[in-house]
Amino acid sequence: MATSLAEPMATGAPLTATGPPRFFVSARTPLAHFPGRSKTAVFTAVPPAVHNAETGAFIANIPLPPGIASSWHLVAAARDNRTFAIAGWTEPKNPDIRFFLVRLGEDGRPEKPVAVTQTDPDDLTLVYDLALSADGTRLAYTTPLIGGGAKISVLDVATGRRRDWKTLTHSMATGLSWAPDGRSLAYVLGGRAIALLDLARLGTDPDGAASRIIKTATGAMPIESLAHTPDGSTLIYASGHTVERVPLAGGPAQVLARPDLPPGASLSLRFSVDGTGEHLLYVHKWRAYRAGLADGAVTSVPITVDERPGEGDSPRAAW
Repeated sequence: MATSLAEPMATGAPLTATGPPRFFVSARTPLAHFPGRSKTAVFTAVPPAVHNAETGAFIANIPLPPGIASSWHLVAAARDNRTFAIAGWTEPKNPDIRFFLVRLGEDGRPEKPVAVTQTDPDDLTLVYDLALSADGTRLAYTTPLIGGGAKISVLDVATGRRRDWKTLTHSMATGLSWAPDGRSLAYVLGGRAIALLDLARLGTDPDGAASRIIKTATGAMPIESLAHTPDGSTLIYASGHTVERVPLAGGPAQVLARPDLPPGASLSLRFSVDGTGEHLLYVHKWRAYRAGLADGAVTSVPITVDERPGEGDSPRAAW
């Protein structure tokens, strides 16, 4: 377990929130083809892409840094709607996952991406989730642990130093969300409980005392995504397809929206909330759905890639 990052908190000035969001970024796994009767897959690299938030139209592909062969299906956004963290896939035979940052110009065109080089090597072949802090200085991600449990890592994107924390009770941790003040991380344990990790105690309590449960799922529907409200007092989450919020200090949950998804949609709604806390984005197949958290109204647009409709596996998206 890495411990070289002395202060995992992200306490710099938050990037300025802009809204409503003008862009979103999509990422997906490499496309696998089986030519002829071959049982061996041939992979086609797929770069992440920038889209117009109002129409879903393709704006530009995001170039991949050296050493990264394709995008992976993880992308996280900072609150400014210009700064994004993306996971990349190294190669088909022995794939490792690496992270890089990219900033969009005012026209949505991506600047040169910057790979995040880790000081403490981490064998990443499976990453559940990632989240970018409000000031853009820290990247958090979750992975499974050999022998059971899950690991939450906080990475300084400038120095590559990292600090890890492990949970012993569940093998999966998802739904990462940074508090706006950068002092804590919210996450979901096994789809059944929302927890909050106090980063000031990260590493000093490796067995879990730094974490506390905020809410436990009461029904059959799993919880996957989380987002803090801009003031940091409340968490937004989805129980099945119902979007709710719950105060961090405790109290009853409040329903924000009940978006309808087409048949075949996943039971767990994976979403991204913009920096203003007013707009929610989720994807089903190759349509992007936008929900207003004030009135629950939902609109959708087709996602196009390279100026064509999407193909292959459904992407994930963030804004």
